[in-house]
Amino acid sequence: MKKPVKSSRKRNKEPELFLNRELSWLAFDTRVLEEAEDAAVPLLDRLRFAIIVGTNFDEFVMVRVAGLKHAVMEGDVAPDLAGLTPSQQLQQIGERAHELVSRLYQVLKAELLPALAERGVRIVSAAELESPARAALARHFRDEVLPGLTPLAIDASRPVPLLASLSLNIAVLLSPAEGEDDLRLAVVQVPAKLPRLSRLIGESNSYVLLEDEIRSELQVLFPGQGVLEAVPFRLARDSELDLDDEGGRDYLQVLEEELKKRRRSLVVRLEVEAGATDALVSRLAARLGVDATDVYRVPGPLDLRAFLPLVDLPALEDLHEAPRKALPVLDGPERERIFDTLEQRDVLLHNPYESFDPVIDLLERAAADPDVLAIKQTLYRTSGDSPVVKALMAAAEQGKQVTVLVELTARFDEQSNIRWARRLEEAGAHVIYGIRGYKTHAKMALVVRRGRSGIRRYVHLGTGNYNDKTARLYTDFGLMTADPAIGEDASAFFNVLTGYSDPPMMKKLVMAPTRLRERLLQLVERERRRAQAGQPGLIRAKMNALVDEDLIRALYEASQAGVKVKLNVRGVCCLRPGLKGVSDNVEVCSIVDRYLEHARVFHFHNGGDDEVYMSSADWMPRNLDRRIELLFPVESKDPRQKALQALDRLFEDNVKSRWLQADGTYKRRRPAKGEDPVRAQDAIYADLQRSVAKARAGEVVAFEPLTSPEG
Repeated sequence: MKKPVKSSRKRNKEPELFLNRELSWLAFDTRVLEEAEDAAVPLLDRLRFAIIVGTNFDEFVMVRVAGLKHAVMEGDVAPDLAGLTPSQQLQQIGERAHELVSRLYQVLKAELLPALAERGVRIVSAAELESPARAALARHFRDEVLPGLTPLAIDASRPVPLLASLSLNIAVLLSPAEGEDDLRLAVVQVPAKLPRLSRLIGESNSYVLLEDEIRSELQVLFPGQGVLEAVPFRLARDSELDLDDEGGRDYLQVLEEELKKRRRSLVVRLEVEAGATDALVSRLAARLGVDATDVYRVPGPLDLRAFLPLVDLPALEDLHEAPRKALPVLDGPERERIFDTLEQRDVLLHNPYESFDPVIDLLERAAADPDVLAIKQTLYRTSGDSPVVKALMAAAEQGKQVTVLVELTARFDEQSNIRWARRLEEAGAHVIYGIRGYKTHAKMALVVRRGRSGIRRYVHLGTGNYNDKTARLYTDFGLMTADPAIGEDASAFFNVLTGYSDPPMMKKLVMAPTRLRERLLQLVERERRRAQAGQPGLIRAKMNALVDEDLIRALYEASQAGVKVKLNVRGVCCLRPGLKGVSDNVEVCSIVDRYLEHARVFHFHNGGDDEVYMSSADWMPRNLDRRIELLFPVESKDPRQKALQALDRLFEDNVKSRWLQADGTYKRRRPAKGEDPVRAQDAIYADLQRSVAKARAGEVVAFEPLTSPEG
């Protein structure tokens, strides 16, 4: 593939126009934390949000903070769009991150765990147990835990062992050996394969944390030694991969070697239990090479993923939001005759409100249909027991031509993708291990079938992954179509990925890194020109992140021309709305609710001839320049109206929406006096329920979006 021409515009530095990307990420984590702090949210959902904050922050440290630390070590002093050098960013991140962690553990200890205890779910300290519970715990330790433990001494001849990133460990401070003055340090690794919560015998919902159980029996591991202190700790390492594949080696081998190197990569954070003494922390930090600013004294259990089993306790279902059943998009006969259905009309799926089953149906029918010649698909992340992969394997085993591009470098899913890739190859599929120099993030499945009228192509294009598990948790759109032009584009797209050819001029699809930024800028510019000519202008966009300088500046120019710009940006947003004379006409909201907002949808008013596009790509340089992405149009009337109505609901939300201010803070929008509360995710589900009821009653389903700039 030819290298794309990236944006080369020379611009004046105007840091006052932009927000810092890293601080915007932390602002998103803060919005998630607000859901954990909100007493109106059901208790176990609050706990789930608290766990999400912790896991999000882990990724932030291992990826974003690690990158900044490398920049500082390399002497990089170049400022970002907001005018902050890497060292300045690290300073501000440190201040906000420590505050975030403090708030997280404050709500956990002061509200969530006490509320769970009131419902009979208790986290008990091993030291507080009385006999016979204490004896039962000791037996459990001896029989189930002790065989997997190995005490590791640390001294001049024995360095700190290669502790995996995010692994849980116990640092043990021992009294000096006979004839010596210095305290001794040892480490006990907490087995990752054992449950973090040990249920107390005779207590249905009382638990002891595994690290606490080990700590209570440490003398067994150090017989005859003076154990002065034992403290759980966890470290986070740089997780970026340096994939130098220029040496002609097998790409899979290169990736596996890099994954092994993660075990030895730079330590970027050290978490220790808050009660640890300075003597222990200083020794541990020195051994790991961690600066004082990167030490987090945590007043509670490390790694809140320990509490995930509590979130799903069957006896506490009333402490969750009421469950929703995914709505059917197709009836039984339409699913059975999926190819005939798609030849008659396009189908737009809106997960998780609607079922992901039609996508699985398409692939399973294709695997079984003797008229299907080929299936081609991209896979970025998928579930552990994926029906999508099973269908592809079944098709390959039946002799169909199956080509799968498995993106091996999907962050933190690398090992899982390697396993899937090998299983697909064993089944007879042709597997492409990514594209040199680019990460394939596009979501597409193509089925080629010989029908009565010749060869037909059936395509699924999505904003989210082919993962039946996350399709129940993330909001995403998927378009299923037999549009001949899109089918031809899909074939051309896969030919680029699997063969030697220049990126084609597609009829309807737009591909990154070749033309996607250019096309988006054209669409924004068209809206700006219409506004300048006196026509109403409106741009509405929903995405996960807005970072790209070219697109932000284009939106500023559109705003100055009078275009109303409404953005729903879940996470990072570097655009400043409401700047006088710059972004007066720009509004930015973020919604954090029971489902993770993940879809990318773009609406351009176009003088009343509304155009709707969806994409796998956010508006970030990495998506536009360094990833293979796709933008696709939603042209059929009903699917387009369905997407527009969903956008309406998102911007009407006055329950779960926060609105970005020019200074980078977010404010919640509450119902005004006399205004009904609108919770977008509830409203979207209710809209789709009504459409299902009308379809079953034989009525014509009509979505009625508000598409005018004034509406």
